[in-house]
Amino acid sequence: MSETTSTTGTAPAPVADNTKPLASEPKGKTGAARILAGRDAITIYALIAFLIYAAITIPRFASPVTTGFLLLDVIPVLLIAMPMTLIIITGEIDLSVASIAGLTSALMGVLWAGGMDIGLVLAISLLAGVAAGMFNGFLIAVLGLPSLAVTIGTLALFRGLALVTIGDNAVANFPKALTAFFTSKLGGTGIPTVMIGVVAVIVFFGVLLHFTPFGRGLFAIGYSKEAASFVGINVARSKFWLYVASGAVSALAGIYWTLRYTSARSDNASGLELAVIAAVLLGGVSIFGGKGSIPGVIAGVLLIGSLNYALRLARVSDVVLITVTGLLLIVSVVAPSVGSAIRQWRHTRRVRRSFTRTTN
Repeated sequence: MSETTSTTGTAPAPVADNTKPLASEPKGKTGAARILAGRDAITIYALIAFLIYAAITIPRFASPVTTGFLLLDVIPVLLIAMPMTLIIITGEIDLSVASIAGLTSALMGVLWAGGMDIGLVLAISLLAGVAAGMFNGFLIAVLGLPSLAVTIGTLALFRGLALVTIGDNAVANFPKALTAFFTSKLGGTGIPTVMIGVVAVIVFFGVLLHFTPFGRGLFAIGYSKEAASFVGINVARSKFWLYVASGAVSALAGIYWTLRYTSARSDNASGLELAVIAAVLLGGVSIFGGKGSIPGVIAGVLLIGSLNYALRLARVSDVVLITVTGLLLIVSVVAPSVGSAIRQWRHTRRVRRSFTRTTN
């Protein structure tokens, strides 16, 4: 009798292993096929399809005027979405971005009303955003506190500081030449002049994420912080500088918001964090970290912005717009989990079928 045979003369029953791929299982997409079928690519397709549909069916949508107002509306979201993309890729989040923009706006109003030179006002306001980002980064990266809890707290803290700074007042007498610049267009294209600066910010974060060792390290942090530390990535330092960048860009968004609407108020940019996070997740960034791209996020921002603008042209109320944004946020979170569960179920079913054929 063989040593591998039991005393009863029967071999142990084999057990199916559903963790191994099957030879007959469809192979995963690679190269260009994988890029063209990714979540970010799907968002880009959806954006193109919606723009074509809106241009055909909605009066006045396909015009330079629409282009101008649409881009002016999405610029704050587009700016803040850049550092937010990098933060979420690392598995963290920043809910205080809109409050930093509001604090920046309030500080601008107080300093300008106090007679300070506008150049110095802008510099101090930007530094205030950097300081707010450093505060978040210290609590999260250095002390190791959870980013969700910290930024919920600083969301309230910074908004409260904005209210203390300017109260219920509004400052609206900013230099006309400066406010006119922030609403000016490039010739007859309808494209806002400030988009030149916005594109520069996008290019900076795009290159940083996709073409530098620092950016590749962010993906590694999102997959596994322990593994990233093991291969020499300074996780705490990377996170700290991401929050500093988030504070600085949020301050830029607050400055833009103030000068575009020519009004410095404590409640400026209120609720903007919802639109930013929804656009980032819709653009293919995983809420669990480790996945995402700048082109997909740009498409997510433009898709939500164009959808909201189309609804405004149809005279839909702001309550519906907020509801639509919330639904898109939920879909962005739920859809990848549902897709992953379906793929796992199909894989398990194929394993069981293959096991049944080999044992019969």
